[in-house]
Amino acid sequence: MRIYALAVYAFLYLPIGIIALFSFSAGRSASQMQGFSTGWYAKALGNPFVVDALKTSASVALTSALLSCLFGTMAALALTGLKGRVRTIFDAMIYIAVMIPGIVIGIATLIALVTVFDAVNPWVQAATGWRLSLGFGSLVGAHVLFTMSLVIILVRARIEGMDRALIEASSDLGAGPVATFRQVTLPLLAPAVFAGFLLSFTFSFDDFIIAFFVAGPETTLPIYIFSSIRRGVTPEINAIGTMVIAVSLILLIVAEFTLRRGKPAA
Repeated sequence: MRIYALAVYAFLYLPIGIIALFSFSAGRSASQMQGFSTGWYAKALGNPFVVDALKTSASVALTSALLSCLFGTMAALALTGLKGRVRTIFDAMIYIAVMIPGIVIGIATLIALVTVFDAVNPWVQAATGWRLSLGFGSLVGAHVLFTMSLVIILVRARIEGMDRALIEASSDLGAGPVATFRQVTLPLLAPAVFAGFLLSFTFSFDDFIIAFFVAGPETTLPIYIFSSIRRGVTPEINAIGTMVIAVSLILLIVAEFTLRRGKPAA
């Protein structure tokens, strides 16, 4: 089993290690190591198209993560009071949203947005002179629909592990619902909410499939990478991919560490 586990990890991470290795090549070949240099990282960070795509991805991911945390936490708290068959139905809907392939979410979101835009644009244009179209807003909306489910799952798991006696004690001491939520419930949920924010940011920042359908004129970093490799893989692309992987791994490790530190003592 140990040999099998090592083989699986090698299959998963060896290609990533090769990309990271070739990103330090001094030559122009993306598949041959020709000396050692960090020049491709400097070139990537100095590329205005890369910088613009990075800003777009970061803005979309940050906005999506914030909205996902807000709506996901609210939904998790609301679903806590549900019991029986109704709760089972909502649980199934949440997990289905996580399991549905990204291409299905992208196509469905694109069709829904285009249909809505065609229906309301005549009134919007007549009233404001503007037309709704695909772009930053559609990217954020599509990513929130996907990542909000992650936040709901994490926050609900945290709610299930909370000591309800603390909330009851707060009420017995005269605190109202708002004060109890602000002083007791929210601090207990904070680790799960923060972990959900990091995971939402990571999934949104790394997403290509959903963004490809709903981005419109916007170009995120994954879309830029895909467009670039169609003309051939270069060490600059390897450098960009290595930086994205490094940031994603760091955020995932921080999220996991936050969840572990936030677990109540047995």
